[in-house]
Amino acid sequence: MSKFQPPKFSYSFFLPKYWLTWFGLGSLYLLVQLPYPVIYFIGTRLGRLSMHFLKRRLHIARRNLELCFPDMPEQEREALIVKNFESVGMGLFETGMAWFWSDKRIKKWCKVDDLEIMSRIRADGRGVLLVGIHFLTLELGGRIYGMYNPGVGVYRAHNNKLMDWVQVWGRSRSNKYFIDRHDMKGMIRELRKGEILWYAPDHDYGPRNSVFAPFFAVPEAATTIGTSILMRMADPVIFPFTPKRNLDGSGYTVLTTEPPTGFPTDDPIKAAIFMNKVVEAEILKAPELYMWLHRRFKTRPNGERSLY
Repeated sequence: MSKFQPPKFSYSFFLPKYWLTWFGLGSLYLLVQLPYPVIYFIGTRLGRLSMHFLKRRLHIARRNLELCFPDMPEQEREALIVKNFESVGMGLFETGMAWFWSDKRIKKWCKVDDLEIMSRIRADGRGVLLVGIHFLTLELGGRIYGMYNPGVGVYRAHNNKLMDWVQVWGRSRSNKYFIDRHDMKGMIRELRKGEILWYAPDHDYGPRNSVFAPFFAVPEAATTIGTSILMRMADPVIFPFTPKRNLDGSGYTVLTTEPPTGFPTDDPIKAAIFMNKVVEAEILKAPELYMWLHRRFKTRPNGERSLY
């Protein structure tokens, strides 16, 4: 596959069909210039308000939590859903913060708990598979961590060409360059070169190139075999991280842990089970921030009815 070519600015972006996008981007830029406590207040309240309009997403989030944590008391689950939707509201602002905040402001409100771990594992020259779980803080988390350890981003183009250009511009502040998400050979090449590669193995990407493996209390969740291929072909270090929003509104802490070892490269199903355990451990650090609104279990084994 050819090397990813970043989108270029076009004067066609000034056409009327993009005016609403410009308005939204301009509004977001101005809003994230507000003091962070004000952003936090507005974002969390908007998130709560969205529960009244995003009924389908509310149903999906509730169903995911029922499936993953069947023993969780209903009152606790409903409280978690409210916190999750607060994070939905904040997620929009955090995207703007990731793209438009200066390095100085990022460092004021955000920190990484242990930068020494990455320095140590990079010393032997191996590539690093930076596992970015789909937290609602992920865009900002990538910016925070990339300020200290820039890597290679795995990229999916936006359908709106203006948004695609702005998205690449914003993410380039913390990434060296990008690889198309379908370019597996390119990912292997960069890992063999010793690069840090951002990678998200936790969503349901459909039946193609997936196997079924347990995820929390769900015995069969479609899980990508991409991790198994990358580990077998490039032998990188697995390094998950969690961009946690501090519950007291004081900013953000990127949580890092020692890389897991013992990845089973000989069996894609065992590999999927291993990675799902890694993902679960990260989610439990900040369950209110995970993207429960995504239909994680939409792909089912042949003949099995939908879980939604």
